[in-house]
Amino acid sequence: MRSIRGLALLLISSSLVGCVGEGDLTNGGGRPDMDMQEAADHADAILDSAFDGIQPKVNWAHGPTTTGSCDVSRRRTVMTVISSQRRGSFLGLVDRLWRKSGYQIKAVNNSVELPAVYAQTKEGFGVSLRFGGRGQAFFQVDSPCVEKSQVADPTTPPNGPSYEGVYPIPRPNIRSPFWSAGAP
Repeated sequence: MRSIRGLALLLISSSLVGCVGEGDLTNGGGRPDMDMQEAADHADAILDSAFDGIQPKVNWAHGPTTTGSCDVSRRRTVMTVISSQRRGSFLGLVDRLWRKSGYQIKAVNNSVELPAVYAQTKEGFGVSLRFGGRGQAFFQVDSPCVEKSQVADPTTPPNGPSYEGVYPIPRPNIRSPFWSAGAP
Protein backbone atom coordinates (compact mmCIF):
# COMPACT_ATOMS: atom_id res chain seq x y z
CA MET A 1 0.00 0.00 0.00
CA ARG A 2 2.85 2.37 0.85
CA SER A 3 4.42 1.94 -2.60
CA ILE A 4 1.05 2.68 -4.27
CA ARG A 5 0.76 5.93 -2.32
CA GLY A 6 4.36 6.73 -3.21
CA LEU A 7 3.68 6.06 -6.89
CA ALA A 8 0.56 8.25 -6.80
CA LEU A 9 2.53 11.06 -5.16
CA LEU A 10 5.28 10.60 -7.72
CA LEU A 11 2.83 10.88 -10.63
CA ILE A 12 1.17 13.95 -9.15
CA SER A 13 4.51 15.62 -8.47
CA SER A 14 5.73 14.86 -11.99
CA SER A 15 2.83 16.84 -13.36
CA LEU A 16 3.65 19.72 -11.01
CA VAL A 17 7.25 20.13 -12.09
CA GLY A 18 6.81 19.87 -15.84
CA CYS A 19 5.78 22.46 -18.41
CA VAL A 20 3.77 25.27 -16.89
CA GLY A 21 1.39 25.07 -19.82
CA GLU A 22 0.59 26.69 -23.09
CA GLY A 23 -1.26 29.89 -23.53
CA ASP A 24 -0.49 33.55 -23.34
CA LEU A 25 3.12 33.77 -22.15
CA THR A 26 2.60 37.33 -20.97
CA ASN A 27 -0.27 36.31 -18.70
CA GLY A 28 1.54 34.06 -16.22
CA GLY A 29 1.59 31.02 -18.51
CA GLY A 30 5.36 30.77 -18.88
CA ARG A 31 8.60 32.65 -19.44
CA PRO A 32 8.25 35.27 -22.22
CA ASP A 33 11.85 36.38 -21.58
CA MET A 34 13.33 33.02 -22.61
CA ASP A 35 13.23 30.84 -25.72
CA MET A 36 13.66 27.07 -25.89
CA GLN A 37 17.41 27.25 -26.60
CA GLU A 38 17.95 29.58 -23.64
CA ALA A 39 15.84 27.21 -21.52
CA ALA A 40 17.97 24.26 -22.69
CA ASP A 41 21.14 26.19 -21.82
CA HIS A 42 19.71 26.99 -18.37
CA ALA A 43 18.79 23.31 -17.89
CA ASP A 44 22.38 22.37 -18.79
CA ALA A 45 23.67 24.84 -16.19
CA ILE A 46 21.36 23.30 -13.56
CA LEU A 47 22.70 19.84 -14.42
CA ASP A 48 26.32 21.06 -14.48
CA SER A 49 25.84 22.55 -11.02
CA ALA A 50 24.36 19.32 -9.65
CA PHE A 51 27.20 17.18 -10.98
CA ASP A 52 29.81 19.70 -9.79
CA GLY A 53 28.40 19.33 -6.27
CA ILE A 54 28.51 15.53 -6.18
CA GLN A 55 31.57 14.28 -4.32
CA PRO A 56 33.10 11.85 -5.03
CA LYS A 57 32.42 12.50 -8.72
CA VAL A 58 30.26 10.17 -10.80
CA ASN A 59 30.49 9.49 -14.51
CA TRP A 60 27.55 10.45 -16.69
CA ALA A 61 26.37 10.54 -20.29
CA HIS A 62 23.81 12.76 -22.00
CA GLY A 63 20.32 11.37 -22.25
CA PRO A 64 17.91 12.46 -24.97
CA THR A 65 16.76 16.06 -25.29
CA THR A 66 13.04 16.37 -25.93
CA THR A 67 10.94 19.37 -26.92
CA GLY A 68 7.24 20.00 -26.67
CA SER A 69 5.17 22.81 -28.09
CA CYS A 70 6.66 25.29 -25.58
CA ASP A 71 9.06 23.36 -23.34
CA VAL A 72 12.34 21.49 -23.42
CA SER A 73 13.79 18.68 -21.29
CA ARG A 74 17.45 17.78 -20.81
CA ARG A 75 18.58 14.48 -19.30
CA ARG A 76 21.76 12.92 -17.97
CA THR A 77 22.29 9.27 -17.12
CA VAL A 78 24.72 8.30 -14.37
CA MET A 79 27.12 5.62 -15.60
CA THR A 80 28.69 5.04 -12.18
CA VAL A 81 27.28 2.05 -10.33
CA ILE A 82 25.53 3.33 -7.20
CA SER A 83 25.02 0.42 -4.84
CA SER A 84 21.70 -0.08 -3.07
CA GLN A 85 23.52 0.75 0.19
CA ARG A 86 24.63 4.16 -1.18
CA ARG A 87 21.45 5.29 -2.99
CA GLY A 88 20.06 7.02 0.10
CA SER A 89 23.33 8.93 0.55
CA PHE A 90 23.32 9.92 -3.13
CA LEU A 91 19.71 11.14 -2.98
CA GLY A 92 20.38 12.98 0.29
CA LEU A 93 23.43 14.72 -1.16
CA VAL A 94 21.51 15.91 -4.23
CA ASP A 95 18.50 16.93 -2.11
CA ARG A 96 20.79 19.08 0.09
CA LEU A 97 22.46 20.62 -2.99
CA TRP A 98 19.10 21.57 -4.44
CA ARG A 99 17.77 22.98 -1.16
CA LYS A 100 20.98 25.02 -0.79
CA SER A 101 20.36 26.38 -4.32
CA GLY A 102 16.90 27.54 -3.25
CA TYR A 103 14.93 24.81 -5.03
CA GLN A 104 11.62 23.76 -3.56
CA ILE A 105 11.41 20.01 -2.96
CA LYS A 106 8.06 18.91 -4.41
CA ALA A 107 8.15 15.18 -3.62
CA VAL A 108 10.40 12.39 -2.41
CA ASN A 109 9.83 8.73 -3.21
CA ASN A 110 11.47 6.69 -0.46
CA SER A 111 11.14 3.40 -2.35
CA VAL A 112 14.02 1.05 -1.62
CA GLU A 113 14.16 -0.10 -5.26
CA LEU A 114 13.23 3.05 -7.21
CA PRO A 115 13.83 6.11 -5.01
CA ALA A 116 13.46 9.62 -6.42
CA VAL A 117 13.43 13.30 -5.51
CA TYR A 118 11.54 16.01 -7.41
CA ALA A 119 12.19 19.74 -7.06
CA GLN A 120 11.42 23.05 -8.72
CA THR A 121 13.69 26.04 -9.23
CA LYS A 122 12.61 29.62 -8.55
CA GLU A 123 12.42 30.09 -12.34
CA GLY A 124 9.88 27.27 -12.65
CA PHE A 125 12.18 24.52 -13.97
CA GLY A 126 11.29 21.03 -12.79
CA VAL A 127 14.31 19.03 -11.61
CA SER A 128 14.38 15.33 -10.80
CA LEU A 129 16.70 12.54 -9.78
CA ARG A 130 15.23 9.06 -10.21
CA PHE A 131 16.68 5.60 -9.85
CA GLY A 132 15.65 2.99 -12.39
CA GLY A 133 16.45 -0.63 -13.06
CA ARG A 134 19.68 -2.00 -11.61
CA GLY A 135 20.16 1.21 -9.68
CA GLN A 136 20.86 3.49 -12.63
CA ALA A 137 20.36 7.16 -11.72
CA PHE A 138 18.69 9.60 -14.11
CA PHE A 139 18.67 13.38 -13.84
CA GLN A 140 16.11 15.42 -15.75
CA VAL A 141 15.37 19.14 -16.03
CA ASP A 142 12.08 20.29 -17.57
CA SER A 143 11.58 23.92 -18.55
CA PRO A 144 8.44 25.93 -18.01
CA CYS A 145 6.62 27.09 -21.13
CA VAL A 146 8.89 29.42 -23.14
CA GLU A 147 9.02 30.97 -26.61
CA LYS A 148 9.36 28.35 -29.34
CA SER A 149 12.79 28.07 -31.02
CA GLN A 150 15.24 25.52 -32.34
CA VAL A 151 17.24 23.61 -29.73
CA ALA A 152 20.85 22.52 -30.26
CA ASP A 153 22.51 19.54 -28.62
CA PRO A 154 24.16 20.15 -25.23
CA THR A 155 27.71 21.51 -25.36
CA THR A 156 28.95 20.17 -22.00
CA PRO A 157 31.01 17.06 -22.80
CA PRO A 158 30.17 13.97 -20.73
CA ASN A 159 32.89 12.88 -18.31
CA GLY A 160 32.97 9.36 -19.73
CA PRO A 161 31.87 7.59 -22.89
CA SER A 162 29.38 9.71 -24.83
CA TYR A 163 27.16 6.90 -26.15
CA GLU A 164 26.18 9.30 -28.93
CA GLY A 165 23.58 7.65 -31.14
CA VAL A 166 23.20 4.71 -28.72
CA TYR A 167 19.73 4.10 -27.34
CA PRO A 168 19.05 2.93 -24.81
CA ILE A 169 22.16 3.97 -22.93
CA PRO A 170 23.80 0.93 -21.30
CA ARG A 171 23.33 0.11 -17.64
CA PRO A 172 25.83 1.67 -15.21
CA ASN A 173 29.24 0.12 -15.84
CA ILE A 174 31.81 2.28 -14.02
CA ARG A 175 32.71 1.32 -10.46
CA SER A 176 33.53 3.84 -7.76
CA PRO A 177 35.33 2.90 -4.52
CA PHE A 178 32.74 5.00 -2.66
CA TRP A 179 29.44 5.00 -4.63
CA SER A 180 29.66 1.34 -5.66
CA ALA A 181 30.63 0.05 -2.21
CA GLY A 182 28.44 -2.57 -0.58
CA ALA A 183 28.67 -1.09 2.91
CA PRO A 184 26.60 1.93 3.98
